[in-house]
Amino acid sequence: MAKSPEIVTMPARGWSIDRRKALIVAALCWLGFAAMVWLVETGHVDSIDRFGLLFWREGDGLGPRGPTLLLESVRDVTSLGGILLRNLFALGAVTALLFLRLRREAILFALTVVGAWLVESAIKGLVGRARPEIVPHLTEAGGASFPSGHSFNSAVVYIAMALAFATLSARQSVRFTVIGAALVVSLLIAWTRVWLGVHFPSDVIAGWLGGAGWAFLSAALLFRPAQKAAQSEQAKKLDPTKANSPQRRSAPSRRCPAAPPPAARRSGRPGTAP
Repeated sequence: MAKSPEIVTMPARGWSIDRRKALIVAALCWLGFAAMVWLVETGHVDSIDRFGLLFWREGDGLGPRGPTLLLESVRDVTSLGGILLRNLFALGAVTALLFLRLRREAILFALTVVGAWLVESAIKGLVGRARPEIVPHLTEAGGASFPSGHSFNSAVVYIAMALAFATLSARQSVRFTVIGAALVVSLLIAWTRVWLGVHFPSDVIAGWLGGAGWAFLSAALLFRPAQKAAQSEQAKKLDPTKANSPQRRSAPSRRCPAAPPPAARRSGRPGTAP
C-alpha cells in the first residue's frame, strides 16, 4: 500500500517589530554610547574603571576571586562572544531562517551582523584606547580596547537573532522571553571581559550599548531593503526546502474501456436496447 506524501506545515509570521519603537530604543542606546565616549575621552571614568577591575581580584598577585571552576565557567561564557562561536551561531541562525522560509528575516539578520563588524572596527580605530594593564589578563586579547568587541558584536548577534525568531510567535510573553534571554546572555558576555581583566568597565558598557543600538537601528532602517531583496528571484533560489533535482514526470495513466450500459449487457447486442 502506497504511503501518502508527508505534509510539512511551515510556521507563519505572527509579529513584526514596530520600527518607530525600535528607532526610539536605538536612539537611547546610542545616546548612552555617546555619553560613554565623552566620559572616556575626558577621563571622568578612570577611577570607576580601576575599581571595577580590582573588585574581582585579591591577593598580592591580583589573582581572580573564587574557585578555579568559576574561572573556567567565565571563560566558557566569554567564548560565546568570540569570533568562532559567535559566527557559527550567526550562520546557523541564517540557515534555520531560510529553512523556515523567512528570507526577509535571514537577509535582515545577515546585513545587521556584517554592518556591525564594520561599525565596531571603525569606532575602535577612531578611539584607539589601549587595553588595561591594572590587573593580569586571564585570557588572550588583542587590538584596541574601546569599545569591547565581544560586548558589541555579542549584543548585535544575539539580540538581532532574537528579533528574527520572535516573528514566529504572536504571543507577547513568548517574544519577551526570547528577547529577554538574548539581553541577559549578551550582558553576561560583556561582564566576563571585565572579570578577565581585558577590558575596562566603560569599554563593555559602551560596547553593549552600541551593539544593542545597532541591532534595533538595523531592524528599523534595513527592514524595507531586506524585504525587497527577499522578494527578488535571486533570493528565492536560496530556499533550501526546494528540491534541486529535476522534476519527475508522472507516468501516463491507463484508462480502462468504458463498460457497456446495463441494457446492452443483458441483450448481448452492444449498444442496442432489448
